Amino acid sequence: MPEGDSVFRLAARLRRSFDGRLLRRGDLRVPAHATSALDGLRVVEHVTHGKHLLTRLDGGLTLHTHLLMQGSWTVTAAGRKLPRALLPDARVILEVEDGPTAYGLNLPVVDLLPTRAEADVVGHLGPDPLRDDWSAEEAAARLCRDPAERVAAALLDQRNVAGFGNLWANELCFLRGIHPDTPVADTDIPALVALGARCLRFSAVQPGAHQVTTGTTRKGEQHWVAGRAGKPCLRCGTTVCVRAEVPGDPGRRRTWWCPRCQPLRQSAPGGERRREGVG
Repeated sequence: MPEGDSVFRLAARLRRSFDGRLLRRGDLRVPAHATSALDGLRVVEHVTHGKHLLTRLDGGLTLHTHLLMQGSWTVTAAGRKLPRALLPDARVILEVEDGPTAYGLNLPVVDLLPTRAEADVVGHLGPDPLRDDWSAEEAAARLCRDPAERVAAALLDQRNVAGFGNLWANELCFLRGIHPDTPVADTDIPALVALGARCLRFSAVQPGAHQVTTGTTRKGEQHWVAGRAGKPCLRCGTTVCVRAEVPGDPGRRRTWWCPRCQPLRQSAPGGERRREGVG
């Protein structure tokens, strides 16, 4: 699933090819905007907030898109076209004169709105580590609003901090040595926020480092726990656990953890704390 760093990289690619150029063709193939032609408009800039992509056009318009689980973008060079079999999947087509064409495929969210109204679609989002207005303090405060919330679920709530998807929520918990079910109240949230911001930035801009959390790009070893259910932990050798989905999560996202490196600490009789899953 695309996360904030993925969308940031996408925006950088579109920025290089389209910013400052006139659209020879701009089609929005969704019912709400099927008659909204963007032909002749200039692409001003591409910006992101979390997993949301904002393509700003002259005339005070913004094209807002979101990939969710199934969407993607592809860019073809000048004179090249998308394979005919894929054209029915194109929800957005942006082509510049004598230049590339961008195709937004299977995009579940395509909005055209006044640039001044961008807050209507991204105003609910929390701080984003990849934006200039990032505030670690604000992110930590939002994450701490519900002390009883599972830390992994709190990270996934884009109203708290924007950009962390399921991969990062799981990997950050491992890197901090905390079980994903640990309550926010029992988590060093400022330290978690600082690590998450550093990792997301590195993943977004460093060549060859996109979503590589272990430091190695060898197949099957890019992540500590995400996607490694039933395999030995790369740190201690204990079998990595997985839960098929978080209760009540509409995204039905999986949760991975190493029971030895990430023991779940629970209150024991007498008020002491005990470690579970250490073998």
